[in-house]
Amino acid sequence: MQAEANQPVESEVSLQLFLFVDDRPKSRQEVQQVKSYLDKLQTEYRFELQVVDVGQKPYLAEHYKLVATPALVKVYPEPSQTIAGSNIINELKTWWPHWQAAADASSRLETELEPQPEVENGHSTSSKSSIRSLALSTELIQLSDEIFRLKQEKEKLTEQLLFKDRVIGMLAHDLRNPLTAASIAIETLQSNYNVSSGAFERLKPSLTASLFKQARTQVKTIDRMITDLLQVGRRSDSEFRIQPEKMEIAKLFQEVFDEFRDRIASKSLVVEKDIPKDLPAVYADPDRIRQVLVNLLDNAIKYTPSSGSLIISGLHRTTQKVQFSIGDSGPGIPEENRERIFENRYRLERDEDVDGYGIGLCLCQRIIRAHYGQIWVDDSPIGGAWFHLILPVYPK
Repeated sequence: MQAEANQPVESEVSLQLFLFVDDRPKSRQEVQQVKSYLDKLQTEYRFELQVVDVGQKPYLAEHYKLVATPALVKVYPEPSQTIAGSNIINELKTWWPHWQAAADASSRLETELEPQPEVENGHSTSSKSSIRSLALSTELIQLSDEIFRLKQEKEKLTEQLLFKDRVIGMLAHDLRNPLTAASIAIETLQSNYNVSSGAFERLKPSLTASLFKQARTQVKTIDRMITDLLQVGRRSDSEFRIQPEKMEIAKLFQEVFDEFRDRIASKSLVVEKDIPKDLPAVYADPDRIRQVLVNLLDNAIKYTPSSGSLIISGLHRTTQKVQFSIGDSGPGIPEENRERIFENRYRLERDEDVDGYGIGLCLCQRIIRAHYGQIWVDDSPIGGAWFHLILPVYPK
């Protein structure tokens, strides 16, 4: 009762077997021995055997998780069972009685559950079809794979929608403050500007300069937030390009630090620096590393209470690596959350009412990884969070 590999078989048998073969010359003799043995069994038992070439239908081999051929698979009754290797015939002798018993039990159950046949002109119209066929099995496997793929696609789309909604909510909250501050500064300047004289009336030069600086700072903040969002929204690190060059990280940090001096002073923060003068240059993209330093320093200032402390340190770890660290005396990061804070949608519950949209750390991680470096967080010596990053030393 052997069937073609792509044709359904009409049969009343309740035992179906697939014999998986390949085109290797070494396996032909073994395949022929298995076929001969099954031919002898067919003189006594009724079963359906279908030969499958794994080269033509690899998805079936994958579905049944085959690791070697030839292989004999009992497809029905379920559960399926596979015999493979060089001892197929000996193993088949052991399992055959069990397979036949399962097939007989399945056949009796189907007979009991089968509806009464209709009768036309005194003749029964009852008919039985094959329990399963390779064509049906193939279709079911393909449908199963398609369902799995669609489920994955659905999960991905759902995740993207949730991320979009979260980002919109966070941006609506986080953009409000810098927009308001910039608007107030611009409106104050506008309301005191005399077009005829070309001067700002009732405003001292120092206040005018301060308002301009405030407006510029807030616009830069908004631009940085939008830039970070667009960059972190890219699909993979492979799309994240950097342009590394020789760079003095201590000098770059000082430039970033100077941009935050007013915020640091407004909170009366104490800053402790420990950056060796002989800290070697690193091989990195200055613009990308600036983004990392801005994010880390901004967070450190944000979460440090007034009159708190910041700690900045540099360390020449090895001849090939430089470590740079930024710590604060804020609430710190719980140990169980130290990996998750770098996820692009993760945000600590305590941070929900704090400015900052929770995407910056994900961007930092992607930038450092693109440099084949590392970034992590642990406890600060002064009680808060302590972020560390490692970058490669510029080769001499």
